[in-house]
Amino acid sequence: MIRGAQWRNKCTTMGIGVHAMWNGPLFRDRLEAGRVLAERLKRSVPERNLLILALPRGGVPVGFEIAQRLQADLDIFLVRKLGVPGHEELAMGAIASGGVRVLNHALIGQLGISAAAIDRVTQKEQQEIARRESLYREGRPALSPAKRTIVLVDDGLATGATMLAAVRALRAQAPEKIIVAVPVASSKACDEFRKYCNQIICAETPEPFQAVGIWYENFSQTTDEEVRDLLERAAHIHAGIGGA
Repeated sequence: MIRGAQWRNKCTTMGIGVHAMWNGPLFRDRLEAGRVLAERLKRSVPERNLLILALPRGGVPVGFEIAQRLQADLDIFLVRKLGVPGHEELAMGAIASGGVRVLNHALIGQLGISAAAIDRVTQKEQQEIARRESLYREGRPALSPAKRTIVLVDDGLATGATMLAAVRALRAQAPEKIIVAVPVASSKACDEFRKYCNQIICAETPEPFQAVGIWYENFSQTTDEEVRDLLERAAHIHAGIGGA
């Protein structure tokens, strides 16, 4: 289990000055973050024709809580970071379901990354998207975003590369509206996204932001099994609501 203190120590080791401004985590875990975000969404999002699309894996617990409280459908939207070869934690772009690829051309040029290297990383991440589609859905068809209000959810927004790939891929599927919703984000990323979607809701924008994980007490990795369980529970719960 990775807790806020561990993230604080890791950031310090990496040379990030967290201690001076550290005020403790904002959320106990992703489920609590989802409940907080759901309350924000209730005040500003229409309740009809909603589809919550969560970015696996960390966005799924957040999206699950939102879907239950807004009595909305829940599905996943798969996006994968394209990591710099040898420094995979550093994003040079991202890809999403539907073949959309977003690249950070400034970073790629600065580091001199070749087109062949980018293509190799892209192919690897495309294979992972295909694997997760099969694993998570367990035969359930993807829910169509066409003519629906989409709430696109993740557990936080740092650089925004993966979320931008998701927004661009969704636009090609003709939704009525795209709302990006996250529990925590840097104020810069939150402001930047206003030009990419119809609405963005960031529950908290602490400064200095540093990293998503330091704002959670428990930021342990969400497992494939947890994603499958939450999606199955959401499908059964919402089927019961619809049939009542």
